[in-house]
Amino acid sequence: MPALTAPEKHIIPSYPLVTLDGGKPTMIEVHEANGVDVIIEDAFLLPHRKDYYFFAFVEEGDSRHWIDFTSYTVKPGHFYFTVPQQVHLKEESKPLKGYIAGFTEEFLLLDENRMLRQLPIIQNPGGAHEIVLSADEIIYLEDVMRKMAIEYKTGGAWQNQMLASWLRVLIIYLSRIYTEQFGESTITQNHNLLKNFQALIGENHTQMHDVAAYANLLNLTPGYLNDVVKQQSGKTAISHIHNRLVVEAKRKLLHTNLSVKQVADELGFEDAAYFNRFFKRLTDNTPMAFRQQIREMYS
Repeated sequence: MPALTAPEKHIIPSYPLVTLDGGKPTMIEVHEANGVDVIIEDAFLLPHRKDYYFFAFVEEGDSRHWIDFTSYTVKPGHFYFTVPQQVHLKEESKPLKGYIAGFTEEFLLLDENRMLRQLPIIQNPGGAHEIVLSADEIIYLEDVMRKMAIEYKTGGAWQNQMLASWLRVLIIYLSRIYTEQFGESTITQNHNLLKNFQALIGENHTQMHDVAAYANLLNLTPGYLNDVVKQQSGKTAISHIHNRLVVEAKRKLLHTNLSVKQVADELGFEDAAYFNRFFKRLTDNTPMAFRQQIREMYS
């Protein structure tokens, strides 16, 4: 396995969705992997983030990769998916046969696509990254993604509309499978509030560490926000904030060579000593002990 960090690296790079040919920004990108050519750029073999949703339908392949702190060995007949800002690491460039698709948050924000944001494959209430497909589901997905890849490659009149239509079908179909495998998730007004709260944490966790600040953004009282969040998730609002800080701290400790003080600074802690106590309280490890243990485990 390659090293999980490089001495000169002090950031985890984040890459936008761009076209394969000209590198231009795009909202949807689809291509077929033929099982022979390896089209992965070297940069994607280092720890990185994707600024977009990522789908991979695997027909043949056995490479191993990481999503944050979970490893996966790619398997035929499986579907893989991730959301923006998770840390990816592919261990080696190996051929893959199947289809790869990416789409941006901007696509989901279009008026005609807003309902897609509420679907299970996007909300991912089970925290999953992998779906096991039946024979019929493999046939269906291969057909849909093949048509998308052909449309993306050949173009023609109303190409964007065609791709958007096929992508809507894909997201809805995958959400059906997701529900069957991971259980029914009822999207209520309060569930939407939970997701909005989690989205705000994602955007503001380096500056805002207290519940009151997020409640103010949502025009709610801190008590009401905490009650709804706890009812919907089983965890307090402050636990969600702290958990995100711990995840980001772990990502930086594993994938960069930032000092503990630098990690604390990037996450908005004014005092490195307090950050050490905070991290140890939530993980039973000091930041340095965590860094040493996880690098020994995965290198």
